[in-house]
Amino acid sequence: MFSPLKKLAIEAVLATAALASATTTASAAQLRQGAAAPEFTGIEKWLNSEPLTMRELRGKVVLVDFWTYTCINCINTLPHVKSWHQKYQQQGLAVVGVHTPEFPFERSTENVKTAIKRFDIRYPVAQDNRYATWGAYGNQYWPAVYLFDKKGQLAYTHFGEGDYAQTEAKIQALLAAP
Repeated sequence: MFSPLKKLAIEAVLATAALASATTTASAAQLRQGAAAPEFTGIEKWLNSEPLTMRELRGKVVLVDFWTYTCINCINTLPHVKSWHQKYQQQGLAVVGVHTPEFPFERSTENVKTAIKRFDIRYPVAQDNRYATWGAYGNQYWPAVYLFDKKGQLAYTHFGEGDYAQTEAKIQALLAAP
């Protein structure tokens, strides 16, 4: 059978997955194109920033990136998200990382801070330990990108890795729009 420590780890993973599933199921249906941006809710801690609201970000193109620091797919997307932040923030792009833990140890603020430093993330990161923002978005994936236009309406989503050129083209088009 399993050692007590391994059994505890398995139980923790299953509990986290159940919480994510229940939160997502209980939330509104997944966002559709043109939907208003949900507010950041239930955020335990803001890193690299004072607390933000989607309302404050109106007038900017907003990229919300759901990630967690041990997810290899999230790690693979980070160079692209960081590049978009660096290239387009002066043109009106606001990138907000929403760190939603997959495993219990990822709830530690110190661990998230260490990861932010290791990956050299300079944009705001919201620590969503209770899956409240995750649920508000009806999100189900790591990584997940939600791109909102200047009016705060959903213009584009992408789940998982890839389609980086398509995502960047959408960022450019939204920045160019009045």
